[in-house]
Amino acid sequence: MAIVESVIEPETLSAIAPNDIGRRTRRNSEHADSERFELRSVVAGETQDKSTPPNNSQGSPSPAPLPDARYIKHQKRLQYTALCFCLFLAGYNDGTTGPLLPSIQRRYQLNFTIVSLLFVCACIGCVIGGLSNVFLTDRYGFGKQWLVYSDYDLIFSDSGAIGQVIGYGMMASAPPFPVLALGYVVNGFGLSLQDAQANGFVAVLDGGSLAKMNFMHAIYGFGALSAPLIATQFARLNRWSFHYLTSLGIAIANLIFLTAVFRFKTQEEILTKNGQAPAEVSTSQKNTLRQILQNKTVHFLAFFILVYVGIEVTMGGWIVTFIIGQRGGGPSAGYVSTGFFGGLTAGRLVLHFATRIIPERHTIFIYAILCIGLELTIWRVPSLIGNAICVSFIGFFLGPMYPSVMNHTGKILPRWLLTGAIGWIAGLGVAGSAVLPFMTGALANHFGIVSLQPIIIASFAVMTLFWALVPRLERREV
Repeated sequence: MAIVESVIEPETLSAIAPNDIGRRTRRNSEHADSERFELRSVVAGETQDKSTPPNNSQGSPSPAPLPDARYIKHQKRLQYTALCFCLFLAGYNDGTTGPLLPSIQRRYQLNFTIVSLLFVCACIGCVIGGLSNVFLTDRYGFGKQWLVYSDYDLIFSDSGAIGQVIGYGMMASAPPFPVLALGYVVNGFGLSLQDAQANGFVAVLDGGSLAKMNFMHAIYGFGALSAPLIATQFARLNRWSFHYLTSLGIAIANLIFLTAVFRFKTQEEILTKNGQAPAEVSTSQKNTLRQILQNKTVHFLAFFILVYVGIEVTMGGWIVTFIIGQRGGGPSAGYVSTGFFGGLTAGRLVLHFATRIIPERHTIFIYAILCIGLELTIWRVPSLIGNAICVSFIGFFLGPMYPSVMNHTGKILPRWLLTGAIGWIAGLGVAGSAVLPFMTGALANHFGIVSLQPIIIASFAVMTLFWALVPRLERREV
């Protein structure tokens, strides 16, 4: 844009009054300044009107100040820590039953089949929680699900946290077996809701979601590692059920922590406040539950997790009985379960780095084959120490599978479907924590606990087949 300036001839300069010269000079200067400002605006790609002065200080509202970056970072860490603590409690819960199982059998005079009903009851609670999660997430949101058994303002996460508090309170007094089993149902319901919400939240985080998922599930493994160390001590006492008081204390702390951090906000509210872009919106006229139930990929993932969780709980729950019955282990055999969950924790921390070299889809095939080889060793080599070492390595290779699958789920499912889908996957998947241990108990009642290893090997083969059916590429449309 050209800049026009007035030129005054020297001959006429003397005919112009001095005041007039000053006025003309100021006008020319102002005009030139205005033109230069326009030129700068065009070059910079601005669309500001010529009549608007460059200084926008005359009463126009200033933009709202952005939240302090350090505060947002602090909030993100606090939220992630709360979810990790939630998974610690889940691991502590799952690591408890195995060492206490012989004590429960002696206390209630139960055979393998009947005592296995505890796994079935936990499964019933988890499946109900998984189905409820889809409806509750749509209606009440993320934060409100962290608190349960309330009115329409503070909805369902303890069924989330309160469910676990109630469940452990029911178990701590060693009540009649039906009441103990009911406590497993209530506890499973709350555990399922929290597991779905935590995994769904971490799966959609921007940047490093796989690392965060692995670490969060390593904390689960740490909880499962800690529980047998404590439960084995209580198993030697007449008041073995007092172990559930330690679980109750952790559950109360979990309830307080989740309430203070998330404050009943939805997941999208939290992520938006943290500076993450809003999720895409579903264009389907179908409700979320119908979309989930009609998605084949969700079911392949759910059945994979069903078998995976079944293997994990069966190994952690029945391996102590196997070591005592088949390898001559004593009262300290409960520490074999500790080795399994210790390997689980270490695998999630260490093998995370393998996915930077090998695609996570391929690593699961590799880990499954290695686990089958170790199971064959336990079955055919009658060595207590050798079996204990193999159990630890099975946990090591089994550990990273679950977080890798959850992370892969976040890649192939749309975000608006993710939390509900993970709830269904985790809820149905936890059915494996009942089906496989119950099958093991029923077969052990007829053929002996030696049947544990063939069941585990067959389960690894089925799990690998389901993983082969899961799509490998990202797909964002449903």
